[in-house]
Amino acid sequence: MAGGKETPRQKMIGMMYLVLTALLALNVSKSILDAFVAIEENTQKSNIAQLDRGNGFKGDVTSEISTTKGPDNALKLKKLKKILAQMEEVDKITATMIQDIDKIKIEILKESGEDMAKMKPNDEETIMWAKGDGCKPARMHLMAVQAKDQYDIPMHYIVGEDIKTPTGEGKKLWADFNDYRAKLVQVVGSYDAYSIKPAAINDFKDNNDLALKVDKMILSSKANIKRDEKGKVLDLGEDGQVLKDIYINLTKPERVKQHDLEGVHWIGATFDHSPLVAAVASLSSMQQDILSARAMALAHLKSKVSTGEYSFNKIVGLAYGPAIATANEEVEVKVMMAAFDSDNQPTVTYGGGTFQGTDGQYIIKTKAGSGDMNLTGTVSIKNKAGVAKTENWTHTIKVMKPQGTVSLPEMNMLYRGYNNVIEGVASGYDETVLSGSGVTLSKTGTQYIGRVTGTGREASISISGRNNVTKKTQQLGVFKFRVSNLPPPSLYLGTLSSGSTAGASAVKAMSALFMKYPPEIPLKASFEVGTWEVSVSGAPRTVQGSGKSLSPEALNLIKQAKPGNTVSISGKFKGPNSGFAACVIKVQ
Repeated sequence: MAGGKETPRQKMIGMMYLVLTALLALNVSKSILDAFVAIEENTQKSNIAQLDRGNGFKGDVTSEISTTKGPDNALKLKKLKKILAQMEEVDKITATMIQDIDKIKIEILKESGEDMAKMKPNDEETIMWAKGDGCKPARMHLMAVQAKDQYDIPMHYIVGEDIKTPTGEGKKLWADFNDYRAKLVQVVGSYDAYSIKPAAINDFKDNNDLALKVDKMILSSKANIKRDEKGKVLDLGEDGQVLKDIYINLTKPERVKQHDLEGVHWIGATFDHSPLVAAVASLSSMQQDILSARAMALAHLKSKVSTGEYSFNKIVGLAYGPAIATANEEVEVKVMMAAFDSDNQPTVTYGGGTFQGTDGQYIIKTKAGSGDMNLTGTVSIKNKAGVAKTENWTHTIKVMKPQGTVSLPEMNMLYRGYNNVIEGVASGYDETVLSGSGVTLSKTGTQYIGRVTGTGREASISISGRNNVTKKTQQLGVFKFRVSNLPPPSLYLGTLSSGSTAGASAVKAMSALFMKYPPEIPLKASFEVGTWEVSVSGAPRTVQGSGKSLSPEALNLIKQAKPGNTVSISGKFKGPNSGFAACVIKVQ
């Protein structure tokens, strides 16, 4: 594009095209990176919810122990303490796994040049908001990360050199994650005369194949599963289904196919060339799997004893779903209690209807309209005495209009004296803000009108995205435009343009002049005809006048035209700009 026998001007244009293309690519890349930041933020919030959910189950048992007194409750107290010991062991192995993953996050951020020593809660400029503690992951703010697109360090630190055989920290992470799965199942399923030593299952065709293999493993163990009088296995029983769910939720395929390459290790596929923020988000997702499995394990352990009025000590209506949706997109909002009893499902009200939940929740499906959607209702659950407890819930969805943008970098042009119509799209934000240098911008509806200021030959427009929920504005790019005067309009004799060939009768039938742009110029500008002059080849004189209508004298002159003559008209025009235009028509 900038070599060979091209002129210096051609080389310059080629280089400008490359720069503009690169800028567009960078803008797309930033939108993707910001999406990973948003995913990480939601994952961290979900992790806290899972942590609190598990803590609630453990807190119920601890509270019940403190209130269980007297010789009549000795057996119950013994059982409660036994369950609490299992819960403590669950938290011990979980805390180790959570904090080890936090160390990987912090290390790849540090090696990427980020300041991880500074800690300031809720500060937009600080990454580390709170250190991790036990099963609680560190609270991080990835929007403050400077090297969001850094991928060399995460890849080499976690994967190493070969995506099929990780040698970096990912090798240990994979081993520890699978070891945690085995330990958690063993802690939950081994007590009294029951025991289970899980095998490593990381090679399976699909989810059904995985479920069959896990069933076989559990049914062949000494876990608390249902058997008949002769010892024949009937089904998964009291512990089996929970052990199966925990195992499957913590299982990932060891080998996957990536870009037509077979046998890629899961660690390699997940972290190979993964941008820094994406790598952190993937690690947080692993923590979410761990905390979800922990909550599942603690809920099952707690279900073995009777505690509290509701079997949990706090009742909160919880609704969660997407914070932003596009128009006409199907939206799922999950409404549930913070903790639930599988034998006591919640009742949800929404939109004037009453619905019975399953698995502790009711999923509302609705269509996203326009503007903000504010969904509200109630969620109720009965205590052991049959008395309903009702809480309000609400969830707000920002509805985004689906749209895409195609641009022609070489055509970036602003015209002086003209209302340039400008549109911008800040992907990932519910409001787009444009500002200009060398051009004033005024908003009208969803568009802007740009008016060039000054005499410079270049202007620039900056695009920013604004989140009306967080009130934060982020500049996304600055785009340069060439500035030019408006092109002159063409002069028409009726419907005949300059260069036309028409019959004598057709030419003589035209009686008015028009100044306008031809179809190939898509600008919307109006012009008026000023003074004009008409001549016919071979005629001894010309006729002058003004305005769009030709005078009788001019019409008479045109009527004298014969085949082979040319009718020539020149005239002044007025509009956004002014000047001269001419029209020459050949009579045939």
